[in-house]
Amino acid sequence: MPSSKNLNLKAVCGWKLKIFQTKSIGEISKVVYGTTPSGGVFEKRGIPFIRSQNFSLLSIVDDFVFCSEDFHKQNKKSKVVSGDILFAAVGATIGQVAVIQENIKEANINQNIAAVKIKDEKFNPYFVGLFFASYFGQLQIERLVTGNAQFYINSEQIRNFVVPILNKKFQDEIAEIIQNVQKELENSKVLYSQAEDLLLDGLELKDFKVESDLSYIVNLSEIKSTHRADAEYFQPKYDKLISKIKNQNAKMLGDLTSMKKGIEPGGDVYQDGGKLFIRVSSVSKQGLIDKDQKYLSNELYQNLKNNFEPEIGEILLTKDATPGIAYVLKEKVEGVVSSGIMRLKLKEDVESEYLSLCINSVIGKMQIERDSGGSIIEHWKPEQIKNLQIKNLTKPAKKQMNY
Repeated sequence: MPSSKNLNLKAVCGWKLKIFQTKSIGEISKVVYGTTPSGGVFEKRGIPFIRSQNFSLLSIVDDFVFCSEDFHKQNKKSKVVSGDILFAAVGATIGQVAVIQENIKEANINQNIAAVKIKDEKFNPYFVGLFFASYFGQLQIERLVTGNAQFYINSEQIRNFVVPILNKKFQDEIAEIIQNVQKELENSKVLYSQAEDLLLDGLELKDFKVESDLSYIVNLSEIKSTHRADAEYFQPKYDKLISKIKNQNAKMLGDLTSMKKGIEPGGDVYQDGGKLFIRVSSVSKQGLIDKDQKYLSNELYQNLKNNFEPEIGEILLTKDATPGIAYVLKEKVEGVVSSGIMRLKLKEDVESEYLSLCINSVIGKMQIERDSGGSIIEHWKPEQIKNLQIKNLTKPAKKQMNY
């Protein structure tokens, strides 16, 4: 067993800290990289396949793609399980860290991820993961990245990263906090799913079928009036959904809210720290996430905040790249929103949480899917957003959903 080393972390992190006993990742763990299925083709079900876009808040979000059982068996070296630490090792997300939570029993990873499997029982993987997600862990990563346009961390560099040796009881206390956070996040997803079920029940859409028709007839006049010629737009499933909503006295989103688009100041003004620049990748149904976060200078923020800083109670709605993700802002944020996000402010007596739930549900998803289809890069136009059909349930029905 290699002996522990004394290391002045100031030399590694450029910060004045006392001298800790440390061990390297190579001394306490095994490091492995994954691979991607041939042709980048994934399965609709099977073994969860983790990519760096699944990293969020030191956890793995479950919007997985899947790999086959055969692929998983052929690549058993890159099999990962709960408690393994994952590093994003390539590209824009380099340095992001996640610890696989308990509800993910096993999965596989792609070649852009390094899995660190702790072998030394004196180290709790949740503590190690948090350390490398912290300021001092991230500084080690920044110091050792290689390359120019495409940053990359190799396995030897990861093995050379150091972590302080702290009391195991202290490590376990930190781990318990992180695991409790992960469990609360999972519980919130369950509650959100229950609210969606109640919504669909209330709208009599619980058993609505979304199967695509293999053939159907479209009049030329419809093509001319909609200015669309892509076959997917005219799938009968969309008309069935919209007519069902309209039959329940639905209103258009533009009648219920005022809308304001964000701004794109240009990539050359992004900084590593400062005021938040809230982009599409920052928005999820559960909240704002630190995913490839960009920042603006305080001076630029002061110039833009009056027009582009979101307010508590507003709905942030993505319109580009991954259109249709809605989140109600619950606390003050010092930052501005990008041009790929719309800020929605209520005009009528309708709860913002209910409205957000409708947009995120199949009701919104199918209308958005129809509007934004036919493009290589998805865009949802403001005039299309205003036409989104929303059914306003009675207050007792909303109360049942805890809104």
